[in-house]
Amino acid sequence: MVKKITSTQFLEQFCTRKADSGFDPEILQSVSVILKDVRLEGDQAVRKYTEQFDGTTTDQLLVSEAEIKGAKAKLAPDTLTALKQAAANIRAFHEKQVTASRIMTAEEGKQLGQLVLPMERIGIYVPGGKAVYPSTILMNAIPARLAGVREIIMVTPVKNNGAIAPVLVAAAEIAGVDKIYKIGGAQAIGALAYGTETIASVDKIVGPGNAYVAAAKMLVFGQVGIDMIAGPSEVAIIADATADPAFIAADLLAQAEHDENARVVLLTDSEALIQSVEKELESQLEKLPRKAIASEAINGDSALVLTNSMGESFELSNAFAPEHLEIQTADPLSTLGKIKHAGSVFLGSYAPTALGDYYGGTNHVLPTNGTARFSSGLSVDDFIKKTTYTYYDRQALEQGRTAITQLTEEEQLTGHGESINIRFKS
Repeated sequence: MVKKITSTQFLEQFCTRKADSGFDPEILQSVSVILKDVRLEGDQAVRKYTEQFDGTTTDQLLVSEAEIKGAKAKLAPDTLTALKQAAANIRAFHEKQVTASRIMTAEEGKQLGQLVLPMERIGIYVPGGKAVYPSTILMNAIPARLAGVREIIMVTPVKNNGAIAPVLVAAAEIAGVDKIYKIGGAQAIGALAYGTETIASVDKIVGPGNAYVAAAKMLVFGQVGIDMIAGPSEVAIIADATADPAFIAADLLAQAEHDENARVVLLTDSEALIQSVEKELESQLEKLPRKAIASEAINGDSALVLTNSMGESFELSNAFAPEHLEIQTADPLSTLGKIKHAGSVFLGSYAPTALGDYYGGTNHVLPTNGTARFSSGLSVDDFIKKTTYTYYDRQALEQGRTAITQLTEEEQLTGHGESINIRFKS
């Protein structure tokens, strides 16, 4: 069962920064070969690897209008309603992130400003291995569409010549996806990065995937932008003696059922709460359909941590910088000021992480592996570029001429200075 550790052990085992990339060298080598083949051979390589890894053979990589229509007809009405409600909440939250181009400085003879420009085309990777994830489509495509991205392309694997899941088709339509391709794995990342005869190259690739997908995203970075290199999902829960152990156990298991490598942590100064949560975990785990996955995660890189105080619980959480942070205390709103590093924060006993995963409106694409120390969750800003501009007339440049040329002399860049001075020679 889940291990119980001290604050010191938590710092040593969970908060130590790793020096390497975290990727298996064999995975990197395999992915490098796949990417090279896709870059050189295009659709032929994509089809070859799709048949090899997914057992799918097709001349038509693009999901057709007929396939889309057939999939939508199979979708339960209640599911469609839930998707639309979730999309509305996500759209309402992200609309407030939209920024416009603006003038920063406007003085006599000069103007400085910032252009906010959307990316032209982005690609969304949607996993299709152990489960289907319509929420991934909503969380990635809606901010992109709000940013003004011209074309949104989605790739997702189908197994053994199967059809794309109806719920994915519906989510794609609701979120504004333009094209869907039935490919996955590193070959899909390669196709998006380099382009093929069928698939146009994109400016940025977003969306989660397995170790091969993550490695491929890392290797194509620079050719295209990427959202992040996502590690296993994680949650930290800070709780005091007033928290409900059944709620905590359920939230830990909800994260644990994602993946065998998921990390779930409870930080509390209440030994009684730890004991109660431990019992709840044993009881609730037995009823969980994904028991095998959750059990491996719980028994793996997860822990119940007894701290010396609630203050120390927050300090340890900041050192961990979790993807998701739940705060289940008597007055959770008053603790916001104590948080320095977290991907997304869920306050109170009735704001579980699952609320943010699907429905609440905040984005669930979040930094993992401690990267919340320096990065943020996905937003509209991830799909725009901010381009500055400068206008000076002759008089304005002349006013700055002396200072500019003085600095060019200090840096011994004579040509820079001459490019200023030449404008004032008769």
